[in-house]
Amino acid sequence: MDLSSLLKPAAVKVVGSATSKKRLFQDLGEVARDVYGMNAADTIDALQERESLGPTAVGHGVALPHARIHGLDQIVGIFFRLDKPLDFDAADRQPVDLVFALFAPKDSGVEHLKALAAVSRTMRNADVCAKLRANSDPAALHAVLTESRTHQAA
Repeated sequence: MDLSSLLKPAAVKVVGSATSKKRLFQDLGEVARDVYGMNAADTIDALQERESLGPTAVGHGVALPHARIHGLDQIVGIFFRLDKPLDFDAADRQPVDLVFALFAPKDSGVEHLKALAAVSRTMRNADVCAKLRANSDPAALHAVLTESRTHQAA
């Protein structure tokens, strides 16, 4: 799965104000509303509900919050590079500075899992993460994220 089909350039942001997971989820909800026309409150609630099942931080400063959303007709993503790393209850205890949120229709089934696997593979790539951390231009961040998958085997 190609990340360019999931991630609009406008959904890539550098964020300096996230002081808690709750604030981060609010910021994600606002971008989901502004870029994809999603209901911000429903998005925030779905992220918080999923996070209550267990932290979505995957280690090495990366978090992959995700949720299934009623009324969504396709899988979409939002990427944030945080200026100030945020405690995310990661197993490796490292604060998170790279956040790729994924939202899928409530009944997306295996497509949601394929998208999550594609995002996870990309975000586990140390070279990709280094490029993301070295950049503060949203257009460059989008290019790094969407180009990275084209050079990897499916």
